[in-house]
Amino acid sequence: MNGSRRDFLKNSTCALSMATLATQMHHMGMISAMAQKVEDDFRRQEIVGGSGYKALVLVYWAGGNDGNNMVIPNHNDGSVSNYAAYSAARAPQGLAVPQNDLLPISVPRMGGLSYGLHPALGPVAGGLNNGIHELWAQQKMAIVTNCGTLIAPMTKAQYLNNSVPKPYQLFSHSDQVAQTQTSVSTTQAFTGWGGRISDRMTQGSNPDGLIPMITSIAGAQLFTAGQGTLPMAIADSNTSLANVLNPTGFNNTAASIARRNAFNQLRSIDLDNNYVAAASHVTDLAIQANTALQTFQEVTVEFPNTGIGRQLKQIARLIKKRTDLSVSRQVFYCQIGGFDTHNGQLQQHPTLLSQFSQAVRAFYDEMTVQGVVNDVTTFTLSDFNRTFNPAGSGANVGSDHGWGNHMFVIGGSVLGGNFYGLNTSNGTPFPTLVIGANGPDDTSNSSGARGRWIPTTSVEQYAATLARWFGLPEGQLPQVFPYIGNFANTNLGFMS
Repeated sequence: MNGSRRDFLKNSTCALSMATLATQMHHMGMISAMAQKVEDDFRRQEIVGGSGYKALVLVYWAGGNDGNNMVIPNHNDGSVSNYAAYSAARAPQGLAVPQNDLLPISVPRMGGLSYGLHPALGPVAGGLNNGIHELWAQQKMAIVTNCGTLIAPMTKAQYLNNSVPKPYQLFSHSDQVAQTQTSVSTTQAFTGWGGRISDRMTQGSNPDGLIPMITSIAGAQLFTAGQGTLPMAIADSNTSLANVLNPTGFNNTAASIARRNAFNQLRSIDLDNNYVAAASHVTDLAIQANTALQTFQEVTVEFPNTGIGRQLKQIARLIKKRTDLSVSRQVFYCQIGGFDTHNGQLQQHPTLLSQFSQAVRAFYDEMTVQGVVNDVTTFTLSDFNRTFNPAGSGANVGSDHGWGNHMFVIGGSVLGGNFYGLNTSNGTPFPTLVIGANGPDDTSNSSGARGRWIPTTSVEQYAATLARWFGLPEGQLPQVFPYIGNFANTNLGFMS
């Protein structure tokens, strides 16, 4: 009989859309949450980032975005990192973006030199808005350059002589995705830095929240997993908020109502069994959250009907519902894939960048309408950059797996219109665009060097800057970012 009850609970919980809350139960996250003693200082902690609302929104470029074709030198000053150097490396095989097509940006950190964004990041034919390019001049967008996975700061000499430990399995998709999402590059980790932020802040920030602090619109993700955090994963805007957590398999017939009542009664039995108690608690949370989401106001701004557009629209809906959900801090994960452009990059990459730009701009404009543009920060991460030296040529040209990359940060509290990050060998945060033995930022000295830039800014430094703004107490940084102590500068200064 007990086995039958447990089977019924298991199968019924799987029938709930909200069962996605339980995605981390295989790591015993829910059991840990139930057993974990919440320390008194967490219960009493003040919200460091202020008592108002704040949200972090991660847009993950899955596959390894080619940052070399996204942020490009737009000056011809005779330096080794100007447009001519970029063109010489990429134009012969057909991968260079023509200089006249670049969207110019002036960069104070680079002495006012002009750089260019890929043209797909501005207005496009059939687009709903002007894209994110114009947010640079409004100083609402910053770029963190040459950022990537690191265990400790590393020079080219240290990379070559192995005197500083390297992130494990460099240039591997799955491993580098895991490291960018966990901020741990020494070994496999089972919690993400988004989930660990939620672990440390939920009690002080969202004590009465009707939904978890952290939500994915792109399925179960390592970034959202914590030890005590139970993340929520929901569908994109093609599903209304009123339906994302609705139990499936029930209706208003007498038989269905009786079955639902039996289900609820069974959830009160066998609670001395940790697995059953955890499943029952997950379902309770699902039912509470589903009730809270039955009414919502639609967003005002039109979003593009693309995968990333629908994800960001759903996030915007949840943010608009924030007061009713009793949340003052939220972390969101969404994703746009297809960036593994070993070939066909000339067709694929502009389309992806355009979809990203149009969706993020619609989201920014909606946050403005909602009056929370200063309280919501959108940022990007990716597996890695691509090689500076292209792969293939002509219409089939692409690029291979690289390392240090460029990330965007967008929002009303961003100190935008500038580059941020630690300086490379040339005394600026932008890498020297020279490969091989003469390239001080390339990983290789060989004649077959491809141009993989050694990051000067770590994911930890980038993420810690965002976490501080979000309200993570200074003393909790090492618990969220275990290797943060290896880096001297842990605040890159791009948030106000």
